[in-house]
Amino acid sequence: MFDMFGMAVSFFLLIFVFGFGIIGTLFWLWMLIDCATKEPSEGNDKLIWIIIIVFTHVLGAFVYFFIRRPKRIKEYGK
Repeated sequence: MFDMFGMAVSFFLLIFVFGFGIIGTLFWLWMLIDCATKEPSEGNDKLIWIIIIVFTHVLGAFVYFFIRRPKRIKEYGK
């Protein structure tokens, strides 16, 4: 049987994992919407970034956020 400490640790880990899952999914959704609505439709860049974000989930969202988004904001101001 679990002792009280084990139950507390299990509960904390459960909340921690679900919290990161929810935050990660919200961040992913934000980057997907940002890319779909604000990325210019020149060539296939927009489609490629959407595919990257959709298929790599949070990792693709972070790549878009740190690499492409600042460049887009600098070039287009949006």
